[in-house]
Amino acid sequence: MSYTYENYDVAVIGAGHAGCEAALACARLGLKTIVFTVSVESIALMPCNPNIGGSSKGHLVREIDALGGQMGRTIDQTFIQSKMLNKSKGPAVHSLRAQADKQDYTQLMRHILENQENLTVKQAEITDILAEDGRVTGVVTHTGGIYPCQAAILATGVYLKARCLCGESITYTGPNGLQAATGLSESLKNLGVELVRFKTGTPARIDKRSIDFSKMEEQFGDETVVPFSFTTNPEEIQKEQVSCWLTYTNEKTHEIIRSNLDRSPIYAGVIEGVGPRYCPSIEDKVVKFADKNRHQVFIEPEGNYTNEMYIGGMSSSLPEDVQYQMYRSVPGLENARIVRNAYAIEYDCIPATQLKSTLEFKKIEGLFSGGQFNGSSGYEEAAAQGLIAGINASMKILGREPVVLKRSEAYIGVLIDDLVTKETHEPYRMMTSRAEYRLLLRQDNADLRLTPIGHSVGLISDERYAALLEKKAQIEKEIERVSHVMIGGSKEVQKFLEAHQSTPLKTAVSLAELIRRPELSYEFVAPLDKDREKLPAGVIEQVNINVKYEGYISRQMRQVEQFKKMEVKLIPETLDYEDISGLRIEARQKLSAVHPHSVGQASRISGVTPADISVLLIYMEQFNRQHKNVDKDQK
Repeated sequence: MSYTYENYDVAVIGAGHAGCEAALACARLGLKTIVFTVSVESIALMPCNPNIGGSSKGHLVREIDALGGQMGRTIDQTFIQSKMLNKSKGPAVHSLRAQADKQDYTQLMRHILENQENLTVKQAEITDILAEDGRVTGVVTHTGGIYPCQAAILATGVYLKARCLCGESITYTGPNGLQAATGLSESLKNLGVELVRFKTGTPARIDKRSIDFSKMEEQFGDETVVPFSFTTNPEEIQKEQVSCWLTYTNEKTHEIIRSNLDRSPIYAGVIEGVGPRYCPSIEDKVVKFADKNRHQVFIEPEGNYTNEMYIGGMSSSLPEDVQYQMYRSVPGLENARIVRNAYAIEYDCIPATQLKSTLEFKKIEGLFSGGQFNGSSGYEEAAAQGLIAGINASMKILGREPVVLKRSEAYIGVLIDDLVTKETHEPYRMMTSRAEYRLLLRQDNADLRLTPIGHSVGLISDERYAALLEKKAQIEKEIERVSHVMIGGSKEVQKFLEAHQSTPLKTAVSLAELIRRPELSYEFVAPLDKDREKLPAGVIEQVNINVKYEGYISRQMRQVEQFKKMEVKLIPETLDYEDISGLRIEARQKLSAVHPHSVGQASRISGVTPADISVLLIYMEQFNRQHKNVDKDQK
């Protein structure tokens, strides 16, 4: 028997990293929001790796924070080790990564959700999405509860029809033995949603007391911790950090794996889903990289509360007895005691080409989707999509313009554009190489790029926005100043340059020209800059990067201007690609399936060639001209 409960503006299905950001965004924008989870203990659960950030993923967390999201602030309060990756390289690829205390992270995020105004947390499985005339009207729980809503956001993660595989053992559960969601898939199919099966996995957790760390390399955090959130005071998060450890597999490990491949569900044909290429199981590594005689293994603490250690780099679905042999062949793990077995998990998700760039389903108005259900992998990718889905569900209800971030504006823009335009045949992982304009999309300037958007949406306070404008003004003023301060070839200057192994001056140069020298920086040349004012660290960082890389940045900005010319050429929603006789059949099919919103987006669809784009542009000119004439006649 069904019962109708109170109306909500937005219903969020799932309270993982995507669901948390989506629910908080909607509630903070003043909408009456309810978030459903199969277990309140699984809110913001970290079922796999115990860290936030990493290469390119750290960019996403910074962007989430710049837009007004929660992830960065939560990890700043719950990390146990922090490290800036790629510091030996240029600033475009610097990326922050923090080990989390998994229990603290989950508990803090749960506390935030439970105490957020306009937000209700409900433990229940959603089995049906209600829709009338192609528009969402409500959601239904497994107990028959009907919750009418104006918009719904799917953030189901890896729970839909999930099953976990460890050798011959198969259990129909979500991660960590939590209840799977079994009813919703059929409801989505009935609404015309296409589903596919993907796979991911996790390594074993091993008892810390059974590990011999003397055979491993200790990995320390940074001496000075850099926060994820632009609102976190760096001085307040400096603390003693927990170490991680590095060891390696060997030929014995690989031989054990090769000898038991027939017992791996991945290679025995038991698993239907496609796994992640860029985070492969140890079985995949051994098979696909047969020339390598060892692979890195990172031993990472799950938190201060437990002795469980995460065995990074050795996810597996091999049987338990083989896992013991395999792990115990690794130096330092000879006496390892497994607390939790490694396993693979298979689940339902969607080809995200069914979504608009706003993350709303093209065929179901008011139904949005974010996270691993969209065919992506990773906590950070999920949180970024959840935030955008939450913002755009809110904008739709409030009658405001949606937020669609361009590839030239944010890593989040690259992530979503790739998902909705490209056919993803495996879990999508964000990487710096996917961002064409990565010199502009650095993690250090995420606030300058995106906080104005967060403020216009309503997720950034006036005070925070005012502080950003002050920071921007300080940066511009200081760049202007160092460009005009001239340094002559005095004895003091020549001595300074010699001490820093820098070429002596023959004529006077600007301070900016000295900063651009590879061996110098804004901070290094301070002794030559007598009139320098004391500036905040964030301003100093931006001045140094913008001055030092001015030529590269200017060139990339010109590329962005070219890119924008294609992005502003919007394709009418009523355009029928079957009417364009010059298009190849494959291009018609691809364009009809994706229905790109602009010519720029159309050009990125796999299977659409530059020749197809030329034909499309010519047809659009004729199409627009005809419609203008029709409008004139009607007037």
